[in-house]
Amino acid sequence: MISSTGPQPLDTLVIGAGPAGIGSALALDAVEGLVAGVVDRGEIGETFRRWPRRQQFLTPSFTGNGYGATDLNSVHPLTSPAFSLGVDYPDGAGYAKYLRSVTGHFEIPVARGCEVTSLRQDDVGFIATTANGPIPARTVIWAGGEFQSPEVPQIPGRRSLVHTGREEAWTPREGRVLVLGGGESGIDIACHHIEHGAAVTVLDADHPWDAGQGSDPSYGLAPRSRMRLAAARETGRLTLASRRAVAVAREGRCWTVTLDDGAALTADSPPLAGTGFGPGLGPAAHLFDQREDGWPLVDADDQSTLAPGLFLSGPALRHGAQRFCFIYKFRQRFAHVARVIGESLGKDCSELEAWRSAGMLAEDVSECGAECAC
Repeated sequence: MISSTGPQPLDTLVIGAGPAGIGSALALDAVEGLVAGVVDRGEIGETFRRWPRRQQFLTPSFTGNGYGATDLNSVHPLTSPAFSLGVDYPDGAGYAKYLRSVTGHFEIPVARGCEVTSLRQDDVGFIATTANGPIPARTVIWAGGEFQSPEVPQIPGRRSLVHTGREEAWTPREGRVLVLGGGESGIDIACHHIEHGAAVTVLDADHPWDAGQGSDPSYGLAPRSRMRLAAARETGRLTLASRRAVAVAREGRCWTVTLDDGAALTADSPPLAGTGFGPGLGPAAHLFDQREDGWPLVDADDQSTLAPGLFLSGPALRHGAQRFCFIYKFRQRFAHVARVIGESLGKDCSELEAWRSAGMLAEDVSECGAECAC
């Protein structure tokens, strides 16, 4: 259990018990003598427990650990969701189960139902105010995730939109369906409804389904999405429109979406917003500066530029043009942050070399993002 009353602060408090938080805690656990703990306002893997039942991972899981190929969705080099769950594309409930099993196996201390309501700096480092009392810590890793920050277009009538993070968005629909957003979220929900017989139009002025030759799925579509998109096109019930929605209105039993060229489209159910999520910084937001694109600004060690000792872990992480928005991407930084923290406290970090050997330690972010030649 995490103590909030003892005289000594934690070396590191990890806020969030999703893949970023549990993965960070596992890396910290490899630093000899470092005292860390994890808090979450819900359960371990709470975000994934709340995933719509029909939603699955875009990245495949496969057990290749013994041959130097770490499962893309694992948060520790010696684990594999494919092995634990027996599936290649986990759903939310399954992945939460994997996170619970990893946490238990490595005996990572997690305080469940312990919401952080405020985070501030003090002479020790930081004080996290929680439902269970204040927790002092020399350093903090914010791993709160993004699911609690759904992004909805700020247009008239936006209250009519149903975000893809909500269960009702995945209920099979009949007739005409409109989806705002053509990235992974939008294409995922569009293909889902086409598979259930609907006719779907996807709106996105940036047409990310046709992102050119780049191989980074943070900018284009993952292979699974491209395969499903090709199948959806063959049905003749998918329309991809390079247009931007400017307003939504209900008219009787239908919904009308006005486009930026003045045209209008009609749907037989509330339009869907497949427009992703925001940074989800919660009570840590005031301790991070912003990049020009609105995402959190961090230094070369994933540390806040406003509050040294506060680190960011998870899908909100950005370095230049690099987006660490998939698990296999942001997990590359768990061991690096653990090393930075451990060395700053004079700890032995040699066990983290095992993470490097497993391809889960990227110290130089410039090495990330290389394009495939073919």
